[in-house]
Amino acid sequence: MTNHDSEAFSFPVKVGHVSANPLTVTISADQTDLAKLKAQWDVLDVRAFEAEIAVGRWKRDGVRLKGRVRATIEQHCVVTLDPVRQQIDEEVETVFLPENSRLAKRMTDGSGEMFLDPEGPDLPDTFSGDTIDVGAVAAEFAALAIDPYPRKPDLDYADRIENDETTDKKPSPFAVLQGLKRDV
Repeated sequence: MTNHDSEAFSFPVKVGHVSANPLTVTISADQTDLAKLKAQWDVLDVRAFEAEIAVGRWKRDGVRLKGRVRATIEQHCVVTLDPVRQQIDEEVETVFLPENSRLAKRMTDGSGEMFLDPEGPDLPDTFSGDTIDVGAVAAEFAALAIDPYPRKPDLDYADRIENDETTDKKPSPFAVLQGLKRDV
């Protein structure tokens, strides 16, 4: 997974430096990185972003990323449009394989359909070259944790009626047919 977009948050790690003993990568975003994440996630503000991810070998030629990402963001409340702050604290765990690895081949049944176990682990991602963008992975896991409908805490919905039983209901168009029903 190589990210060539200079406007996206990135922290590449050389795969050749990864050994069987996991190496911990600590990412702490500066103001430039926070601005990139703000644009990438399309939020009002990104106040903080940090990740601590262990990068180690998986099986023979794979790489496992496992750790935690934390961020503080602000976005508009979907009701009042006031700024709402959200704390993100997500676990990161994924496996990467070189694109030419035999382990990267997708399992298919006889008809060419891919078999996925919904309860099983995720399929490994592939990478090309000699780097994996750990920053992009951390940013992706954080982005998936962003609340798509942020609401300001303690909002009062007194003036909003979800279900009012007193409203006049339109008669069913089939009500007339009910009277035509014959006793058999």
